[in-house]
Amino acid sequence: MHLKRLTLTGFKSFADKTDFDFPEGVTCIVGPNGCGKSNVVDAFKWVLGEQSAKSLRGRQMLDVIFNGSSSRRSSGVAQVDLVFDNTSGRLPIDQQEVTISRRLYRSGESEYLLNKQAARLKDIRDLFMDTGIGTNAYSIIEQGKIDLIFAEEDGWVLVDYKTGVPELEAAYRQQLQGYREALGAIGIPVRRAYLLFARTGEIREIS
Repeated sequence: MHLKRLTLTGFKSFADKTDFDFPEGVTCIVGPNGCGKSNVVDAFKWVLGEQSAKSLRGRQMLDVIFNGSSSRRSSGVAQVDLVFDNTSGRLPIDQQEVTISRRLYRSGESEYLLNKQAARLKDIRDLFMDTGIGTNAYSIIEQGKIDLIFAEEDGWVLVDYKTGVPELEAAYRQQLQGYREALGAIGIPVRRAYLLFARTGEIREIS
């Protein structure tokens, strides 16, 4: 499954329709402070169903709609579209290309779409279940979480990425502890070890 395109229209600083194409290979979004890089990350989280305005660096959800400038009128709607190549059949839907969309109007009305058809947020979340794609999953990791994991003065940090099935947590912990002991046996200290759960984004330290 390959992420093909992200399209923003009236979302935050992107007043005009803006396409981000992601060809095969490594893709980076770079630019100076204030150019909108963080808004691109917010767009990913928002279209995947983020419900917290604070998580999107706003006071209320309507803050994601372009609010105008000295030379531009404000937008009446914000929309984000995320397009995936599904020729591998990884997503459980009989389409080679899958597009999920989210719209929010200034009236407060909002909607989700799956391949341009009205859908529920539950439908979107079910579609990506166990893929590692979600608002709090490892596919979108915020700077604060990176700092939490890697800001160590010495020693290594182990991160094991799991789906978050509660019944299997004990097994995950045992496996991660085995990694730690194996590295310690060859002289590589592991100061901390974490489980990072895909479904919730929760990070748990292994003591």
